[in-house]
Amino acid sequence: MASKDTQLTLKTLPENPGVYQFYDKNGKLLYVGKAKNLKKRVNSYFTKSHDSRRIEVMVNKITNIKHIVVNSEADALLLENNLIKTRRPRFNVMLRDDKTYPWLCIKNERFPRVFLTRRVIKDGSEYYGPFPSLKTVKILLGLIKGLYQIRTCKYDLSEAKIKAEKYKVCLEYHLGNCLGPCEGHQTEEDYNRQIESVRQIVKGNFKSSLKAFKQQMKHKAENLQFEEAEKIKRKIESLERYQSKSTVVNSKISDVDVFSVVSDESFGYVNFLQVVHGAIIRSHTIEIKKKLDENDKTLLELGIIEIRQRFESHSKQIYVPFEVNLGEEIQVVVPKLGDKKALVDLSQRNAKYFRMERFKTMKIVDPERHTKRLMAQMKEDLRLPNEPRHIECFDNSNIQGSNPVAACVVFKNGKPSKKDYRKFNIKTVEGPDDFASMEEVVFRRYRRLLEEDENLPQLIVIDGGKGQLSSAVKALEKLDLRGKISIIGIAKRLEEIYFPGDSIPLYLDKKSESLKIIQQLRNEAHRFGITFHRQKRSKQAIETELENIKGIGQKTALDLLKEFRSVKRIKTADEKQLTKVVGQSKAKMIKNYFSNK
Repeated sequence: MASKDTQLTLKTLPENPGVYQFYDKNGKLLYVGKAKNLKKRVNSYFTKSHDSRRIEVMVNKITNIKHIVVNSEADALLLENNLIKTRRPRFNVMLRDDKTYPWLCIKNERFPRVFLTRRVIKDGSEYYGPFPSLKTVKILLGLIKGLYQIRTCKYDLSEAKIKAEKYKVCLEYHLGNCLGPCEGHQTEEDYNRQIESVRQIVKGNFKSSLKAFKQQMKHKAENLQFEEAEKIKRKIESLERYQSKSTVVNSKISDVDVFSVVSDESFGYVNFLQVVHGAIIRSHTIEIKKKLDENDKTLLELGIIEIRQRFESHSKQIYVPFEVNLGEEIQVVVPKLGDKKALVDLSQRNAKYFRMERFKTMKIVDPERHTKRLMAQMKEDLRLPNEPRHIECFDNSNIQGSNPVAACVVFKNGKPSKKDYRKFNIKTVEGPDDFASMEEVVFRRYRRLLEEDENLPQLIVIDGGKGQLSSAVKALEKLDLRGKISIIGIAKRLEEIYFPGDSIPLYLDKKSESLKIIQQLRNEAHRFGITFHRQKRSKQAIETELENIKGIGQKTALDLLKEFRSVKRIKTADEKQLTKVVGQSKAKMIKNYFSNK
């Protein structure tokens, strides 16, 4: 319930776009938000019931509300982003990754140098970037150096100093990497033509450079300068290789920003691709920590503003997977098919890969957080009412109907709990009937857990399709557990996930962690069941071949097998060899038995 002062503020709020700020009783900033209509948005915090506990906690702490009116929703988005970064309110998402990025600099000087830097100085120089990694800039610089003769020295190449012959050409000149402007061997006009070509390549426009090189190569070849023509050909091939790695879909797509988002219960990951002339010249992903269960739309809007500011992008058109509100100055496109859709899909994949890498790091650094995230993800992917902290998986094992057995493996917090594994001999089913066997073992397992007042699992996984799943559900119905424990079946062929009463299976992404856990459960149950089945068959073989001999028990049979390795070798052993293992009287019994047989 809002205080009297807060209620008064709510009534006097304007219906304009702007930014609102919530403060607690100590004057500490709790939250900053943007709104198209300040009055409606802020009032909604106090008039609606909230699913998120964190929002309820925040609202209960609000004692003061301030607001700033701006001209447009886009201005509100920019202002909100700046306030979050400078004020770091407790309940706002946290925009991470504030390291210094490398830039490519074309120095503001006569005969400009081209080099990488991490410092942006306002001296009239041109800065391209920032680039997400040092490797990217070095590859680009290597390409430029191979294509053009750009000087690397730091001399002041003023016209007066060159005329005064103050400098001498260096090794780079003799290697052919520089044309010697320091001694006047290259004109400023010719040098600047190279710099203009460098600008175009950095911007992603390869067309003009390729065209110029091809004209040069043709001219050299026509004048029988084949060695020079070959050198230019190698430059063309180098440029085309670089372009092929950068070009994604269509060279007509130019000056566009592409954004996408993936998220889990704690974090959002926003990916950015900058596209110029069909080539991706920059890719970057940021991680955003959720504070109030923000949806993907909110995360994407925040990520777009943060990334465009950080990389100083002024593209007027962006491609995104769904509609976002960024003001009227930016054209938002939601592609449905074709090359534009392919770019959005590529961005989505990059965001997913970044998230997967973060999970790997998280698993090592903070295993508890990793487990919590994994359980929440399984709950969402499998439409479960609770996190599956305790999962049990069943598998039947029989070969040609002989020695039917079943296995139950248990995972707790996503990891095997081997002390809880259980084996079952099938007791009530005659012959190879997988459905009836599954019903029997599921019934026996949970009847026992109920009788012993043990904890029930949140999820049961059945190795098999609709038939096995239906049998397991019947067992739960007999125990009045239907609906109290979630249960699914996994079919081997296409890894379909079946739910009770639903004939249409669920197909999880092949790289989904939820599917990997289910597959691990299924494989472990299969391994455990097969091992038990082999043990039982071996024991039966011992019983039928050796324990039928009068006076030979299981222990003696095992001693013989340890020594001779097989029943066949026991049959062919002489009485002296047998005596060493079991004594003279038993050795005679064994020899007489096999001789008579």
